[in-house]
Amino acid sequence: MRLTTYTDFCLRVLIFVAVRPDPLPTIAQIAESYDISKNHLMKVVHELGQAGYLATTRGKGGGLRLARPAESILLGELIRRTEPDMATAPCMDPVKADCVIVSACRLRKAMHEARVAFFTVLDSYTLADLAQNQGVLNELLSGFAVDEPARGRRLPAKPVAKVARKPALGTARKPAVAPARKSAVAAARKPGPKAKRGAS
Repeated sequence: MRLTTYTDFCLRVLIFVAVRPDPLPTIAQIAESYDISKNHLMKVVHELGQAGYLATTRGKGGGLRLARPAESILLGELIRRTEPDMATAPCMDPVKADCVIVSACRLRKAMHEARVAFFTVLDSYTLADLAQNQGVLNELLSGFAVDEPARGRRLPAKPVAKVARKPALGTARKPAVAPARKSAVAAARKPGPKAKRGAS
C-alpha cells in the first residue's frame, strides 16, 4: 500500500506547523525547508484549511497555524480524507471489480482485513505523536546540524574527493622506450655475419 505524494505533502505541512508554531510559518518557509515546489504546497495548504486542519493569518507576521490541537488530529482520519481510493487491488474497487472469480475469491477478505489493520494502527497515532521530538525536527527543518557542539552553525558542504582513474585490466600500456635505447636493443638482437668454413 503506497500513499500518494499529495498525502505525503499534507503530512509534511502539518508536522512543520506542529513543530514550529511560533513565529507562524509561511508556505515559502515550508517549501524551502523540504525543498518542495511552493505552488504544490499552496494547493495542499488551501485544502487543509478547508478540511479544518489549518488556519491562515494574513498580513505582517501572518502565516499558518493548526486549527485544532495536534492531539486531536488522527493520522487515520487525515489519510482517509486525502486518500479516498484505498482499493489495494483492482477487485477491491466497488465499481470496477470485474474479475470472473470475484464472487468466490477469498483474496478480497484478506485484503479487507489488511486495510482495516492498516487504519487501526494509524488511528492510534496523532499529529502530536509525530512532533514529540520537536527539538531535533526543528533543527533538521532549519538546515542546521543536530550533533554540532556549536548550535546554529550550518553544515559545511562536503568536499568532493578526486579519484585517480585506474586503467582497465589488460589495457595497461608498456613504458615507452627511448629512441637511442631502441636502436641498441635492435642491434643486439641482429645476428652477426656467419663465419666461413675452412677459414684459417
